[in-house]
Amino acid sequence: MAVSMPALIADLRAETAELETVLSALRAGDWERPTPAEGWSVRDQIGHLAWFDDAATTAATDPDGFRAVLPALLSRGDAAVDEIAVAARSLTAGQVHAWFRTARARSLTAFEGLDARTRLPWYGPDMSAASFVTARLMETWAHGQDVADAVGVRRAPTVRLRHIATLGVRALPYGFAMRAMDVPAEPVRVELTLPDGSPWTAGPPGAPDTVRGPVLDFCLVVTQRRHLADTALAVTGPAAHAWMAVAQAYAGPPGNGRSPSAPI
Repeated sequence: MAVSMPALIADLRAETAELETVLSALRAGDWERPTPAEGWSVRDQIGHLAWFDDAATTAATDPDGFRAVLPALLSRGDAAVDEIAVAARSLTAGQVHAWFRTARARSLTAFEGLDARTRLPWYGPDMSAASFVTARLMETWAHGQDVADAVGVRRAPTVRLRHIATLGVRALPYGFAMRAMDVPAEPVRVELTLPDGSPWTAGPPGAPDTVRGPVLDFCLVVTQRRHLADTALAVTGPAAHAWMAVAQAYAGPPGNGRSPSAPI
């Protein structure tokens, strides 16, 4: 099925608008609230998005320039992401918010000029422009979840979660690779229910290894925003269990994930 870049970008705009609704209601002190990501405040989450939106614009408009600076960041290893957050703590909350708005607007403009099949560099393998935009939507939703958890906001799940589910399934080998583990040979069937009640499936029908449940819970697990034990997902088979233990829909270090009974 052909991918519609305008539709993908529209969904990213909608996800951005939902996050903006949460951010616009914050008081000054709310930006300093700790989030479920250890050591990160609300301001750190938004600064992270802004920094990587700027990087995404470079990757989309100057891929050779992006590749030229990529080794320097990767050489810093797992510490790079935290270092980026720390560097932005000299900014006020208002400055961080303005930075995010500007960086996101620039990146959206850059994405509008891309063909869905164009290959773009990133911090993991190169990916198509369609997957690239999907990854920005995933990051917006996942870091937005951290912000929502920090300030006690419950977000209604939307059908946009199908994009994150797609990315999560495609990234199955990546979670194992980041931990130097072999990918199970057995396929996994994924059967999820979207917020509107419609089914979403991936993987071969009849596969004995399965993951079933609400799309929201699946997305929370593959973005490491909830521990599997705190979801309604039903996981069957050793390959499916192994995957859910290392699932990672985002590029970069695997991180520590969430402990069971994390606050919702």
